[in-house]
Amino acid sequence: MTITFGSFDGVCSTAALVICPLLGTSGEGVEPTCYSRNVQIGQTLIFQPSTSFVHIVAIIMTAIMIYHIRSKYTAVGRKEIVMFFWMYMVIELLAMFLDSGIIPTSNVSYPWFAAVYTGLVAAAYCCLLINGFVGFQFAEDGTPLSLWLLRICCFAVFGGSFFIAIATFKSFVTFSPTKPIALFVIYLIWPILCVATYTILQLVLVFRTLDDRWPLGDIIFGISFYAIAQVLLFAFSVTICNAIKHYLDGLFFFTLCVLLSVMMVYKYWDSITREDLEFSVGSKAAVWEVKDPLLTASVTTPGIDYEEDTSSYHAGAASLVGDVSGTQYYGGKQAYGAQAGYGQGGYGGARRAYPPTPTSEGY
Repeated sequence: MTITFGSFDGVCSTAALVICPLLGTSGEGVEPTCYSRNVQIGQTLIFQPSTSFVHIVAIIMTAIMIYHIRSKYTAVGRKEIVMFFWMYMVIELLAMFLDSGIIPTSNVSYPWFAAVYTGLVAAAYCCLLINGFVGFQFAEDGTPLSLWLLRICCFAVFGGSFFIAIATFKSFVTFSPTKPIALFVIYLIWPILCVATYTILQLVLVFRTLDDRWPLGDIIFGISFYAIAQVLLFAFSVTICNAIKHYLDGLFFFTLCVLLSVMMVYKYWDSITREDLEFSVGSKAAVWEVKDPLLTASVTTPGIDYEEDTSSYHAGAASLVGDVSGTQYYGGKQAYGAQAGYGQGGYGGARRAYPPTPTSEGY
């Protein structure tokens, strides 16, 4: 495959991208050399059925990740990172309709959906890029400043990318599907720049601020999956398609590897954030076990004040030392504190019988 800057001819001849039916020097779209087999369900012809299955799996997995992110109520950057996963879910949902042909390429609405898809992809990478700065706390996470800065930047990138895409598809102003230079930049170069910057920022964050080095593994796996996705799609898609006899192509493995890289983004974020349990609010109430029997009694019977001289001694109870009762051990006195005179003559007073008088049972 030969990639020429500003041209999708070489790219689309290898990879079945969403925008390929709308581009090309011929003005009639570029058909890939090899693509996976179609499946007919009733009167509907489904394109890329295996890739559509991965899209469904991606939507389910993203929903699970969003649930776990939202359950970490006090984690750093929770509201910022969850926006990225919401956008990824919408992208996968839209890609499922476009890749499968449920929205046909001949339909008048296809260019508009493809432009929305292009804008969402560019905005999602922008969201990931900005999330890379959240850990440095240039603006406190979760505050209106941080959230609105993220939203405005993503909306601006979405609006600009959407306009470039639809203008290229419809030949508005000076844009043309035969020379989609601006679309080439936002569709192929912009994602690589965002991923590279995000990776560098997280490496700096781990080495400078964290004592734990395990998050490096998540970063390495994530960037590896993303790189493998690009190679399989743009370099080996035709080779894979011919080898598996059109059952699968590079787009299937691209979608799967991108899902794995997104899961590594979640795993990395989860590994570097710790929830403050003091301020967390969960669905399960905390159970506190009281070990001290005195505290247990005070909890079960509120309002009772326990004193040292009456709480732990009961007259007549047997002792654990030499079968000597408490009365015999302390010279027949009924209480250690009350009759020994805690306030009469000092600690024990004059009437304290210690050591005890020898008896037949004891000494």
